[in-house]
Amino acid sequence: MTEIRKAAVRTIAARTAWVTVLLALGIAVAPGAQAAGAPAAGAGAPVPVAAAELARAGAEAQSPAVLDRLGHFFARKGVPPTGGLTLGAAEEAKAAAAAAPRLSGETVAVYTLDRDFVAGTPGAPVAKAEFAATRAVSADGQVASVWTVREAGGWRVVNVASGGDESDYPALAASGGGGTAFREPQINAWYVLRGGRVLPLDDEARRSVGAGGIDLAAYQRLVHQRYGDKLPGSAYDRAGEGGGYRPDAAAPTTGGGGSTLPAAAAAAALGVTALTGAGLALRRRLRG
Repeated sequence: MTEIRKAAVRTIAARTAWVTVLLALGIAVAPGAQAAGAPAAGAGAPVPVAAAELARAGAEAQSPAVLDRLGHFFARKGVPPTGGLTLGAAEEAKAAAAAAPRLSGETVAVYTLDRDFVAGTPGAPVAKAEFAATRAVSADGQVASVWTVREAGGWRVVNVASGGDESDYPALAASGGGGTAFREPQINAWYVLRGGRVLPLDDEARRSVGAGGIDLAAYQRLVHQRYGDKLPGSAYDRAGEGGGYRPDAAAPTTGGGGSTLPAAAAAAALGVTALTGAGLALRRRLRG
C-alpha cells in the first residue's frame, strides 16, 4: 500500500451528490427490522449482473470525459478539490496530461451486504450489486476505481475512488477457488461467499469471522446482531442517529478523521441507517 493511499486516500469528502447516487440505486426505506432467522433455502449468492451490462458500464467509464476526470484525479493524488491541496490550474492541467490514465481489466459488479439479509428476510441473498467498478491506472502507478450505476437511460459514472479494492478482492476470490466477493461496508470488511460459507478476504473480515470463516446462517445472525436494530424504521433510525457504526461498542460515533456524509446519505446507505461513519464504509469515496 503506497503512502499516498495511506495518507491522502482514506478520508471522506462530504458531498450532497452521493445522496442522489444512492437513491438511483433503488435503495428503499423499509418499514422496520424483522426478526432474525436462519437463511431460507435459496438464500446466499447474489443475483449476478449480466456480462452485457458490465460491458456497457465499462464503455461508459472509457469515455473521453471520464478519462479527463481521471487525469485530474491522479494529478491531485486522489485529494478532492475541497481537500486543501495547493495546486494551480496550469500545474494541475500539466500533471493531468502526464498522468495518461487508462483503464485496466474487466469491469466488475460490486456486491454489498443486503439489508434484507440483515433483517432475516427469508430467501434474501447475502448481498446485492450496488455499482460496477472499472480499474484505472496512471503513468506513475497510481490506481483508482471508476464507479458506474445503472439508470433508466443506461449507465452513468458517479464516482472515482483511490485504490483498487473493488477489482482486487473479486480477483482474489476468483484465484482462491471462486465464489462471490462482497463487502460489509460498515466495518470495511471484504468476504467471499463460497460453498455456503462466508470466508474473509481482508484483515477486517478476519477479525469479524475468523480466519476460517463461518457458515451463512451464522453470518446472518452476526450481522443481524450488529445492525438489526439500526435498519430503516427502527428506533435508531427515528432518533436520527447519523454518525456511524463502531464495532468495538456497537454504538453510533460522530468523530474521526474526515467529514461525515450528509444525513440523508447516511440514512439511505445500503438500507442500513447511519452505519457509515468516518473512516469506515465510505472512507475511500472521493469525487474526482
